[in-house]
Amino acid sequence: MFSHVMVGSNDIERSKRFYDAVLAVVGAGEAMRNEAGSGHMRLFYRHDGSTFCVSEPINSQPATHANGGTVGFKCTSPEQVQQFHDVAVAHGGTSIEAPPGLRKSPLGELHLAYVRDPDGNKLCALYRG
Repeated sequence: MFSHVMVGSNDIERSKRFYDAVLAVVGAGEAMRNEAGSGHMRLFYRHDGSTFCVSEPINSQPATHANGGTVGFKCTSPEQVQQFHDVAVAHGGTSIEAPPGLRKSPLGELHLAYVRDPDGNKLCALYRG
């Protein structure tokens, strides 16, 4: 259904360090850098048919996070959910909501971890057992 997800960054090099480490946990390689026609830098992470992008805002206004928005990353095990969380926090992210772990939902049992990246974007690591 989705071709890509893009979040904004106020410090593209800080974002690159954060996402290179965090997305390596789920199998994505290092970012491909791209300079937009406007001169703004963007990072593209490709993995398993999906693309996650980080961009300096093309309108040159400050990047802000979406209130109520979450970007979810599929994990292959509960241990990978925990590792995603731990790597995110070690690279400048902030643990939010409940501690990583098992949650029961109408969708079944889910292993979840929620963090905010250094720009405040909300990320979720999810394993559906």
